[in-house]
Amino acid sequence: MTNAQIKQIAEDIRTMRTRGAGKIGRAAARALKIVARTTKARNSAEFIKELDRVSKLLLGTRPTAVSLSNAIRFVTLKAKLIKDADLQTLRNIVMSRADEFIRVSNEAVKRIGEIGARRISDGDMIMTHCNSDCALAVIKTAFKQGKHLEVFVTESRPMKQGLISVRDLSRAGISTTLIVDSAVRHFIRDIDKVIVGADSIAANGAVINKIGTSQLALTAHEARVLFFVAAESYKFHPGTLVGRLVEIEERPSKEIVNPKRFPGVRIRNPVFDVTPPDYIDLIITERGIIPPSAAYVVLQEQFEWKPGEELI
Repeated sequence: MTNAQIKQIAEDIRTMRTRGAGKIGRAAARALKIVARTTKARNSAEFIKELDRVSKLLLGTRPTAVSLSNAIRFVTLKAKLIKDADLQTLRNIVMSRADEFIRVSNEAVKRIGEIGARRISDGDMIMTHCNSDCALAVIKTAFKQGKHLEVFVTESRPMKQGLISVRDLSRAGISTTLIVDSAVRHFIRDIDKVIVGADSIAANGAVINKIGTSQLALTAHEARVLFFVAAESYKFHPGTLVGRLVEIEERPSKEIVNPKRFPGVRIRNPVFDVTPPDYIDLIITERGIIPPSAAYVVLQEQFEWKPGEELI
């Protein structure tokens, strides 16, 4: 059943079987394409209601990753704006937009790798945190260009996404060292550059990413080590243009430890933290490299928003 397919996509996102902001956005686009391809709606109004219902299901899975809401907006907005069109036209629009988002998303990662690799020097020691397709694209592209690199990867507790990065880098033939999160300060003076991804980027240039990113940025700032963020432009958060705060997801405590072993103890498990723009040297996007202070401009251009307007 198609409904089962969509529910499985949503469940995979919620349980982090599908993880990484780009992969989450592409999964949402695929789910909406399934809706358009298999809908039983009898008219345009019913179809728009079905899109809204599936969008709500998807949006409830991971509140912090703005790639999810931006992907849904990209795929559905045009259809909603011309909702009086015939049903087949709306279905075609949604399927076409879903394909376009997936294509643009994949191309963005490749382009970010090419742009970011220019900032990597032969012999660099690089540190990365968690698992980011964009951050790894920069590293792997630089390596393919013949630059000799060594990469330190944090394990990224509690879900240990760093192990995914380690396997990916190792398969690419790149010299890789795995460290625990708390060893960052111990090794930072050996590092030339830090490269991380992003789940959301605010209008003021602050970056919301895997928990531990902020303390890594602070450590790099203290040690005067360059700190780069690699992220697709659809990870910029439009709500922050009008002062909305990015919701920080907190996941079940059992991901850290079985709470039954510690009765009466509160166990907190925030998934993300906020890195201030003061600790970020540059942001690498598929559109080019920008300073954090330019995030506001990127958002204005991307969403064609002017102060005083309501965001759609």
